[in-house]
Amino acid sequence: MSLSAHQSARAGKDEWLTPPDILAALGPFDLDPCAPVVRPWPTAAQHFTILDNGLVRAWHGRVWLNPPFGRAAATWMRRMVEHGNGIALLPARTETEMFYETVWFAADAVLFLQGRPHFHHVDGKRASFNSGAPICLIAYGVANVAALSRSNLGHVVPVLRRTAA
Repeated sequence: MSLSAHQSARAGKDEWLTPPDILAALGPFDLDPCAPVVRPWPTAAQHFTILDNGLVRAWHGRVWLNPPFGRAAATWMRRMVEHGNGIALLPARTETEMFYETVWFAADAVLFLQGRPHFHHVDGKRASFNSGAPICLIAYGVANVAALSRSNLGHVVPVLRRTAA
């Protein structure tokens, strides 16, 4: 796993880092359970990498979660729902089963990023192309909803939780 295994045929690889300006706008995090082994900037006070297997380790405090995109994201997002304190970054695929399960039925708010961000290579260099899809940030916990609202990164939508039909 990596901080963000963002899949892109154009990129030819699957490890991409969150732009530092997004992280800065959200405030400090206690833990990043999906951090890359080598990273040009911290995403949290503590990092779990693929060597630590963040899915099986105990999570604590305010979590930053930029999970691998694709099928693996659901497992990470379920873990975030269980933890209940943090912000996750995902493609805004609002109609998917995973989004319903872990966002519409479980989160407190969603911020739809204005524009498409340019993720970064593990050496810190900004990608020459954008994400290729809309991206959103999902808040779990009221303090994280407030962080989304203060961030000025896009439009925040409160989630009125429903139960699955």
